[in-house]
Amino acid sequence: MHEKFVNLEPEKQERILNAAMKEFAQKGYKNASTNEIVAEAGISKGLLFHYFHNKKDLYLYLYDYIMEVIVKEFFEKIDLQQRDILARLRQCARLKMEIIHKHPEMFHFALSANLEDAEEIKSKLQPRNKEILAKSYAALLENVDTTVFKEGIDTERAVRIIFWTIEGYSNQEQQRVKSLELTEEYYERATAELDLYLEMLRKSFYR
Repeated sequence: MHEKFVNLEPEKQERILNAAMKEFAQKGYKNASTNEIVAEAGISKGLLFHYFHNKKDLYLYLYDYIMEVIVKEFFEKIDLQQRDILARLRQCARLKMEIIHKHPEMFHFALSANLEDAEEIKSKLQPRNKEILAKSYAALLENVDTTVFKEGIDTERAVRIIFWTIEGYSNQEQQRVKSLELTEEYYERATAELDLYLEMLRKSFYR
């Protein structure tokens, strides 16, 4: 469907996607202007709609592209050979912070997309998000070492509690970093706070 766009030189693709990302992240789907996007990208409006059918098509293509980049980079870096669920999820939280630091524009767009209330977009994003989360959740919890848990612990529920706790902390930090400078000092503070939660979970569930 987007063959003409995919066949463009990478620099031009990047200009168009970056312009769209900026406009959608700042104004949301409804208020985003394709006039602003083409002006920022340095192309004509006719050319934009030569590559994408309409604004909705552009938005969904951009969302899929960004999610693919983020998920691919995440799973290329995480060590799933680490079977300790606490150590694995510590990696997970740190990697999320690193990816946000590396791709702040993508992060801001993804965050705005999760809050998008335009029904024509929201109805398309929900099944996409559900599929991404299901696949990621399954991969992160695969082959976990359950022998470390205390005798009598319901390991399946314990793993879920651990996952939800770390995911909740990670989401909290994602909200905070919108207005923070991501310095090394920030990473040290965030990691130290994360380690406190991990230690509490370790004492609660591990032998």
